[in-house]
Amino acid sequence: MRRSLILAAAAVLAATGSAVYLGSTASAAVACAPAWSSSAVYTKDMTASQSGHNYTAKWWTQNESPATHSGQWDVWADNGACGGTTTPTTPPTTPPSTPPSTPPSTPPTTPPTGSLPKHFVTGYWQNFDNPANEIKLAAVPGTYDLIAVAFADATGTPGAVTFAVDPGLSASVGGYTDAQFKADVATLHSRGKRVVLSVGGERGSVAVNDSAAATNFANSVYSLMQSYGFDGVDIDLENGLNPTYMAQALRSLRAKVGSSLLITMAPQTIDMQNPAGSYFKLALDIKDILTVVHTQFYNSGAMLGCDNNAAYGQGTVNFIVALTCIQLEAGLRPDQVAIGLPATTSAAGGGYVSPSVVNQALDCLARGTNCGSFRPPRTYPGLRGAMTWSINWDVTAGNGWANAVSPHVHALP
Repeated sequence: MRRSLILAAAAVLAATGSAVYLGSTASAAVACAPAWSSSAVYTKDMTASQSGHNYTAKWWTQNESPATHSGQWDVWADNGACGGTTTPTTPPTTPPSTPPSTPPSTPPTTPPTGSLPKHFVTGYWQNFDNPANEIKLAAVPGTYDLIAVAFADATGTPGAVTFAVDPGLSASVGGYTDAQFKADVATLHSRGKRVVLSVGGERGSVAVNDSAAATNFANSVYSLMQSYGFDGVDIDLENGLNPTYMAQALRSLRAKVGSSLLITMAPQTIDMQNPAGSYFKLALDIKDILTVVHTQFYNSGAMLGCDNNAAYGQGTVNFIVALTCIQLEAGLRPDQVAIGLPATTSAAGGGYVSPSVVNQALDCLARGTNCGSFRPPRTYPGLRGAMTWSINWDVTAGNGWANAVSPHVHALP
């Protein structure tokens, strides 16, 4: 999670125009298509009308209102105003029983059920020895709802991962065995917390690039879940990923575990600039089983926001809000989006903001209050929450980050 700066990102994005625009297409009024039905299934190129506009589906969709899901990268294309005779409302005829494989695939969008709160705080627990305070897992403050254990390690088998308590960490805390770690996972469960195993990190070398590796990944993560009690997996692959085979791996894991599986993702800021990018595509392709994406809004340099007007500098409320807006306007549900910030200035190379600015960004996104000069096109009261790297750095600084952010997150609408 400690990242290198992407210094040229703003220039590249400005040249390629790869950020999301919020405009819609207008055209002369024509006869209205059949009225949109929330219960109907629509497939690519099917049409519907709503609120005096015609829309065309870009891919498989159900219960996603055209009026609120018609951004450039969203499921519906706005064909402009319609009028005159309106065709009676009828569901489309004989839709396919499963979504087509053409990306981006968007299966039904009912949020997965689980034991996590409506809004929650995620923190990364460091399974290694560095200048931050080392702590045993059971010592994680109660202000964190979801704990991501960093990190699983690659093995000699493509796609497979393994985990064990780091010897350096064990020595730093006066001894810590795998058996004690497993007991601590159970202790956190007894407190109502959830624990996922994070795969990757800055130096991670896990690669899932074919079907065999996807099978190895799913089998090895499932084995670790059974052994240690992890509730799911966090994808933090910072050296690239193959969305096709990682989606295959995660769906295979979901088939083994069931609906209780938590799947979280921690992409770098640049990875969530465009839905066509591999990380963003993965998130959209597994939208039906994805728990949350907590993007790292740090170590980024300047980036284009969803208005595509300017490169926003990291370490500001405008940066956090304008970059989060891209995900919210490009297909992810608000309950699948959280903001990720460093706990202290020592936790990242750049992009730190005080907890008060984190809360300001949450307010702007969820309530439309406390915004900076950038305001999103709508509010997102279902915004899931916030993440920090790391719990250890927060503990080192006296728990100031979670003590300030956690109550604010849980008070969101």
